[in-house]
Amino acid sequence: MNSLKEKLTVFTSLLSMSTLLITPVAIANPNNSDSMRENTSTQMTNQDSQSQMENNLVGVAVNSNQFDTLVKAIEAAGLKDTLAQGGPYTIFAPTNEAFNELPDGALNYLLQPENQDVLKEVLSYHVVSREVTASELSTGTVDTLGGGVSVLTNSEQVIVNNASVINPNIEADNGVIHAINRVLMPSELRERLVSELQAQR
Repeated sequence: MNSLKEKLTVFTSLLSMSTLLITPVAIANPNNSDSMRENTSTQMTNQDSQSQMENNLVGVAVNSNQFDTLVKAIEAAGLKDTLAQGGPYTIFAPTNEAFNELPDGALNYLLQPENQDVLKEVLSYHVVSREVTASELSTGTVDTLGGGVSVLTNSEQVIVNNASVINPNIEADNGVIHAINRVLMPSELRERLVSELQAQR
């Protein structure tokens, strides 16, 4: 009897030891929760920064499929940070097709680093230093950073110089974009550009 009892006692002890051996032990790391909070906070900050970038004037233009050439010109002119972080601004934004309507060789000329000042003149003529929606535009003159443009409005359309607004009120956090179908230039600047292009031929 005692022998059987002793055997049961030994068996129970062995079973308890084996259970201990196979039970996983969780090691507490007091830094885990802090690290997770830091990672989550960093991820949220990065997402906020990305979202903010996407919603400014440059980000909105980048995310559109109609302003690729304009974005390239803004970067070549060194105006990306100004238009992304400043404002509010209104941009009369030529579409890709509008840039294609420039005289032969004009776009390549403007994008060359040595002609950055001329490109800045062209782009400045498209930017108003305040936010103006299409409904706030009225017939008359609107001052841009590069000089005054002539605006004609009626119930059907808005015309800026010789360009039509084809997609108004594209909103951004720091302003508004009105897509236009031609590149705007003061007559003196256009004549100078044409003269430079002829001299290169």
